Amino acid sequence: MTNRRHPPPGPGTVVVVTGASSGIGRAVARAFAHRGAATVLTARSAEALADVVKECATAHPRAEALAVRADVADAAAVNRVAQAALDRFGRIDVWVNAAGVGVLGLLDRVPPADVQRLWQVNVLGHLNGARACLPAMRRQGSGVLIGLSSVLGGAVEAPYMGAYATSKAALVTLDEVLRQELALTGDAGVSVCTVLPTGVDTPFFAHAANLTGRRMRSMPAVATPERVARAVVRAASRPRRRVLVGPGARLLPWAHAMAPGLIRPVIRWRTEHTYLDGPGTATPTTGALYTPSGDTAAVTGGYHGGARTAARRAALLAALAAAAVVAGRRVRPHLT
Repeated sequence: MTNRRHPPPGPGTVVVVTGASSGIGRAVARAFAHRGAATVLTARSAEALADVVKECATAHPRAEALAVRADVADAAAVNRVAQAALDRFGRIDVWVNAAGVGVLGLLDRVPPADVQRLWQVNVLGHLNGARACLPAMRRQGSGVLIGLSSVLGGAVEAPYMGAYATSKAALVTLDEVLRQELALTGDAGVSVCTVLPTGVDTPFFAHAANLTGRRMRSMPAVATPERVARAVVRAASRPRRRVLVGPGARLLPWAHAMAPGLIRPVIRWRTEHTYLDGPGTATPTTGALYTPSGDTAAVTGGYHGGARTAARRAALLAALAAAAVVAGRRVRPHLT
């Protein structure tokens, strides 16, 4: 269920974050820790998790952090994460499913094993997280389950990202069904929120399997991981069914719904000619699909989301100022 207010995250709040070693998951863990929440962090990379635990434990005088290594595709391992949280802190208030992997490639040419692995992490991992935390939340009578989907798949589509996009679309449906079932079982205190970011400045493309043979040249307008993390923290106390976050997060899905015949060719052309280099510019790789990110784990991916956001805002302010000057010139003759 949604729209039920929950206490703001702070000391005493227990938050579990999957995919906490890198990207959005790491930013989310930090954001909750800065508010004094106890964080239980899980990912495949033990070394990276150790670094995040240190960051979270020192973020606030009352913050505590616990690392539990697990692959979210393994249901038993995810159950152990939930049990570790209950053993240490006695409850689970917020569970954030942020773990995810990516595959770039034409749908009919991506190896079936790679698609299967992606779905095991992105979809079954999400379901495993829900199944692990919901029994505790039902017993408590409260809790918030937050899933990281994507505008790509949840609202729009792009070539070469089919396996990833369909997995993210599945999460939107999965969360919707969970809401319906929680309503049927009378668990009004448990909320489910789906967060749909646009492009985010994380190591996603560095860690994604890239089977196109083409190097990623540039990215569309991107949000910072911290911006998405702030949206997740807000959703923990004021959950909504879906939270759109990032540049164009509301405009692009609206335009796609209103004029798909115009928007789809634009997305297709920009992906093919702007975001990817030519054939032979990259060696095919499975990235972090089967192996942990290890020492390449980081919050940001070097796409300068903060700087680009500042540039967009500056351009908008300049445009507004210019419009005001033009409007003033048009009005002035009528005042003399």
